[in-house]
Amino acid sequence: MSKITGAEILIESLRREKVKIMFGYPGGVLLPFFDKLYDTKEPRFILTRHEQGAAHAADGYARATGKVGVCIATSGPGATNLVTGIATAYMDSIPMVAITGQVMTTLIGNDAFQEADITGITRPITKHNFLVKDVKDLANTVKEAFHIARSGRPGPVVIDLPVDVQKNSYEFHYPKEANIRSYCPTLTGHKGQIKRMAKAIEKARKPILYVGGGVIISGAEKELAELVRKTGIPVTCTLMAIGAFPGTHKLNLGMPGMHGTAFANHAIQDSDLLIAVGSRFDDRVTGKLDEFAKHAKIIHIDIDPSSVSKNVVVDIPCIGDAKEVLKELLKDIKKKPDIKNWVAKIDEWRKKAPLRYKNDDKLRPQYVVEELCKATKGNAIITTEVGQNQMWAAQYYTHDKPRTFLTSGGLGTMGYGLPAAIGAKLGKPDKIVFDIAGDGSIQMNIQELATAVQNKIHVKIAVLNNCYLGMVRQWQELFFKKRYSHTFLDTCDSPNLVKLAESYGAVGIRVTKKKDVRKAIERAIKTNNTVLIDFKVEEEENVMPMVPAGQAINRMIGGMA
Repeated sequence: MSKITGAEILIESLRREKVKIMFGYPGGVLLPFFDKLYDTKEPRFILTRHEQGAAHAADGYARATGKVGVCIATSGPGATNLVTGIATAYMDSIPMVAITGQVMTTLIGNDAFQEADITGITRPITKHNFLVKDVKDLANTVKEAFHIARSGRPGPVVIDLPVDVQKNSYEFHYPKEANIRSYCPTLTGHKGQIKRMAKAIEKARKPILYVGGGVIISGAEKELAELVRKTGIPVTCTLMAIGAFPGTHKLNLGMPGMHGTAFANHAIQDSDLLIAVGSRFDDRVTGKLDEFAKHAKIIHIDIDPSSVSKNVVVDIPCIGDAKEVLKELLKDIKKKPDIKNWVAKIDEWRKKAPLRYKNDDKLRPQYVVEELCKATKGNAIITTEVGQNQMWAAQYYTHDKPRTFLTSGGLGTMGYGLPAAIGAKLGKPDKIVFDIAGDGSIQMNIQELATAVQNKIHVKIAVLNNCYLGMVRQWQELFFKKRYSHTFLDTCDSPNLVKLAESYGAVGIRVTKKKDVRKAIERAIKTNNTVLIDFKVEEEENVMPMVPAGQAINRMIGGMA
């Protein structure tokens, strides 16, 4: 068998992993790779304008498609610019392979030009990482990296590739499977624990299904729907699980936690059985830990053993893939629990304290999101930035399908939405993709407008422009006596977002009146280009309801008394 270079081995290995698209930015130590890429049609390379944008685009692609996202950057600052995107994917369990260039193996550790210990830097924020020192190990490393990234609890993996390894030659052989003896995720749940869960469900009188992003990751939405049909148990979906259970279903209570619905939070607090599936009891959901669901027996289904009883001690743990465990659980549930009175009580709470905002002539952000949902018939992929825009999107856009709400949950990364929308649109080209953004966060990666326009990736952006770093300002209003320290963005026209969009070759639209919202959205949808709509919304509108930090989740501002 003839020998090929490490750069060629990498490209061919990516093909074997069926990688169609990757995102990144070139640099000196990656020149052997990019030289071979010059004559390559697949994988398609998307040149972003910043490495962070590349990581978020790969992340958005992965979330929208369920496939492994791939990004690539050069050594030193190129690699370190990926770090925020890698950490974002790690916190939300997103499958990603990040490939970084590195200085020659003989120079590693000598403070060479543009050298950074990226494997050391990323060790706390990756599922695993590799430094490839010999070209003969490269193909096997790629195979292992993709296997680790997509299996078990998914996550990002870094491959650090020195320039001389890219140049050196070796016979190419791609392994059929990854054989990692120390890595064997548990997929099938313990039969005894599953039987215990079934009996607890049958006996429960006030049960709640608390669903996390693991349901979407495992593709367990059908099993979840069947469990609800069979038992009638109400469902609350975390931020990461939006779309795992239809938002229009009468038993969907919406999102729990700090900015969740009042009736979801009260249902959790008053429940006698909490069935957690693919969730990790994040502090934004639990609030004050010793007050969280303290009357309930707790079931926890999760593929990651380290997540079980980490924050909340559970009564019936079950380690395994959510889809596989739910399949077996459905077999063991023999009778429907008697919960008519419980469902009726939750309905009363829902009527008493629905999501609401002031309906007047002013342009309010909640109205914009509602109109966006109506105009797209709830069938768009929505990405968000982070802050108030993110919470309003979660509250007022109703999703019936998984992988249609893409947001940075665990890390809370401003600047995520626009590059994630680009990745999602490339992964799902037939879908309408909207980034719901704030005027602060959109500027974190605004340069990716060039990526969208150059590559004819027709994403749409709805900026809820309130002239503030809105969520921080909200906390300053409620808890720091309106001392708005460095959260006012000085002027709503610095920059002029419409002119800025136009300077990149996109279409810019400004909306200042409520009556113009719907037609602006419809125009954006019909326009065969990237479109940014600058909605001039009320400056001091707050996200409600809200659980103050350190409080129990039924102690809400703007919730029920």
